Amino acid sequence: MVHIDNKTLDSLEFSLVLKHISNYCITQAGIAAVLDIKPFQDTNDISDELHRVKEFSASFGSDNRLPNHGFDSIERELYLLQIENSTIDVSGLRRIYTIINTTLELLKYFKKYEEFYSFLNSYAERINYSPIISEEIGKILNRFGEIKDEASPELSNIRRRLKQVKSQISSSFTKALNNYSKLGYLDEIRETVVDNRRVLAVTAMYRKKIRGAVLGSSKTGSLVYIEPQETLEYANELSNLRYEELEEVKRILKTLTEFIRPYADLLSSYQEYLTYMDLLHAKSKYAVEIEGVLPLLTDKKRIFLKDAYHPILLVANRVRKEKTFPQTIELHEENRIIVISGPNAGGKSITLKTVGLLQVLLQSGMLVPVDPLSEFCFFNRLLTDIGDNQSIENQLSTYSYRLKKMNQFLKKCKSNTLFLIDEFGTGSDPELGGALAETFLEIFYERKAFGIITTHYTNLKLLASELPHATNANMQFNNSTLEPMYHLHLGEAGSSFTFEVAQKNGIPYSLINKAKKKIERGKIRFDKSIANLQKERFELRKTSEALKTQEEKARVENKQLDETNIRVKEKLENFQELYDSNMRLISIGKKFESLSKQYLNNTKKKILVDELFKMVLVENSKIKKDIPKTKEAKKVQKVKQHEIKQEVEQKVAVIRKKKKKEKEAAKKLPLPKPKAILKIGDRVRMIDGRAVGTIDTIEKKKAIVNYGIFTTNVSIEELEKV
Repeated sequence: MVHIDNKTLDSLEFSLVLKHISNYCITQAGIAAVLDIKPFQDTNDISDELHRVKEFSASFGSDNRLPNHGFDSIERELYLLQIENSTIDVSGLRRIYTIINTTLELLKYFKKYEEFYSFLNSYAERINYSPIISEEIGKILNRFGEIKDEASPELSNIRRRLKQVKSQISSSFTKALNNYSKLGYLDEIRETVVDNRRVLAVTAMYRKKIRGAVLGSSKTGSLVYIEPQETLEYANELSNLRYEELEEVKRILKTLTEFIRPYADLLSSYQEYLTYMDLLHAKSKYAVEIEGVLPLLTDKKRIFLKDAYHPILLVANRVRKEKTFPQTIELHEENRIIVISGPNAGGKSITLKTVGLLQVLLQSGMLVPVDPLSEFCFFNRLLTDIGDNQSIENQLSTYSYRLKKMNQFLKKCKSNTLFLIDEFGTGSDPELGGALAETFLEIFYERKAFGIITTHYTNLKLLASELPHATNANMQFNNSTLEPMYHLHLGEAGSSFTFEVAQKNGIPYSLINKAKKKIERGKIRFDKSIANLQKERFELRKTSEALKTQEEKARVENKQLDETNIRVKEKLENFQELYDSNMRLISIGKKFESLSKQYLNNTKKKILVDELFKMVLVENSKIKKDIPKTKEAKKVQKVKQHEIKQEVEQKVAVIRKKKKKEKEAAKKLPLPKPKAILKIGDRVRMIDGRAVGTIDTIEKKKAIVNYGIFTTNVSIEELEKV
């Protein structure tokens, strides 16, 4: 059984959160339900509630949103059902009908999408829905919420007669209107309505000319309003019929009320269900606003808050467009108590309240603004001592109140308790109050309770460092500016920076030195050591962050360099392939030119064809080295060889014709000019070529020409000087 008293909730400002959540309600009953939220007494109910809120909040981002759950309260109708012989009016029946249909729509929706809303559907299945009331009301009321003519045979007969009488009144009045209008007895407006009855607007001087009942006159007395005699009889009949209609409607409503009366509890359950839906809607909307999530729930005694935000501070800072700093803190069996120290205004109290408020919100069935990997367990009791709490009414000083609180803690604090104490031990003599606070802390520790305290007392810091399952923590401060960093660091006690903060705020250095002399030398050295450790920690953290930044930068540069190397290798490989391909083509061209010259000299076709065939086979062997060994493959190869031979013969015939033409043309041309003598270093190019290179060496009528990216061995006869 969970016990969290109202004072604890007030100290954590739980009511402010509820007030903010209530703004998302769309019904008055929902607002009242939200403001009355308390932590669940049975921890077994918390998990299901959290999953229902999670499912509801997930529906906001869905294309198929939940049906509307709004309704008008039927508290008055439920009250009337408890009174014998009471009658519910038409508007009350409409409200009841709406609540029944809204409930049915939600129940059908959750059943249809049970796969997505399993927890909401399991809760909806608790509702014992019956269509009997809705069907009975549907027989009486139409879709506009009015009594149907068919509600009873008597009412149907009365309304039929009403229509007939109204028709007769209209026709008789129109006849009288036209008659007296022709006679000139009526004013320009001719007619008007008095007491819901049509009357003639008669000029005062002609009022005795018209038979009928005078129902009034104008303010000036110039007009008299007369109901003509022709419609009086029908009007009286109409009044009688309307009275009969009213009585019949009362009878019908009374009968229907008596039918509904036994189902009062069922109607109450419908309203409670819709109220709960409004409460879930408000919780879910608030969860979306604070980016609340469902953390990991564990049966072990462990809470791990990762990147936890104080929800009230988070919302307020968003309005002010200021940054909110998250905190990470962990309590478990091996680290049950944390003692937070450090200078004032550093965020100690906010961290304390964040842990307490998030624990209360979670145990009240609300999603919390933490990292999804955070872990929570449930505590049976939450004890807090936060704030001054000085009571003039009860004649209690701050310290007296705190002692009274500690007495309550000693009575209630057990193993499944979470206690939160702000400025532990203050309000009395530091030495005596610190000793008493140390004793209290030892008792809480022996009872294996979980807790977080904030303090400036050195003896409590020392105790936390000595106890195996307790630890120190401090709120980080920028040592150069003495500005708070709002970051909790576990494992080290914090300095209060008393003298440093005083010096920064303009206190003369001579007074600070004088103050230092008034306290024990060892205490100053201890506090200074803590301050120095914090400074070193701050410098190490800065160095570590700088190294991480450099490492990340080096990793990025190394990745870019690897990518560049890969691209360069790919380009080199492409250049090599291009070079090899060009050299192969040049070699083939040279061989072909040599064969062409031989054929020109000896005109032996067979030798030319054989040499060409050999050349083709050699080139093919370079392209594809694996020769098929099967019989079918050999047949295919022979066919291909025959085709290649034919193709080569055709090309040779073309070349021979071309050479003959060139030979004949050469005979007609004048003798060529003598070639220039080439030497090493000359810039040359191949005859009819474009690429220009430099001769590196000359040997046996052949020259090695350097074209920059490659070199080639060319006959001197094929070169010309540029």
